[in-house]
Amino acid sequence: MRGLLFRWVVNAGGLLLVSALFDGVRVAGVGWAFVAALFLGVFNALIRPVVLILTLPINIFTLGLFTFVVNGFMLWLTGKLLAGFSVEGFWAAVGGALVMSVISFLANSLIGDQGRVEIIDMRRSSRGGWE
Repeated sequence: MRGLLFRWVVNAGGLLLVSALFDGVRVAGVGWAFVAALFLGVFNALIRPVVLILTLPINIFTLGLFTFVVNGFMLWLTGKLLAGFSVEGFWAAVGGALVMSVISFLANSLIGDQGRVEIIDMRRSSRGGWE
């Protein structure tokens, strides 16, 4: 549970960073960043898989690059439903979603369920393989 809360805080900070990097993404304040991170997480968990299945042919045709458009759509949808968070323009949505994807990937990879940073230590064994 603590890990989930910590990742939520990291994603809210990521939204604040995205709003500083892209002119088309605006967050009215820190509180709105937390609300937007919550909504974005729910949309990514519930709506995004359905959209990815529906757009599977075009996603296969573009070798997976259409996923960036789907992620941008999720960010844009979040902006349309919240008064204190807005996303204007296609490139702002896709660029913001790309930055948020990297931040979310790092948070999910490095933060465990207990809220602690977990680092995987990969060492070569004496037999030449990985341990």
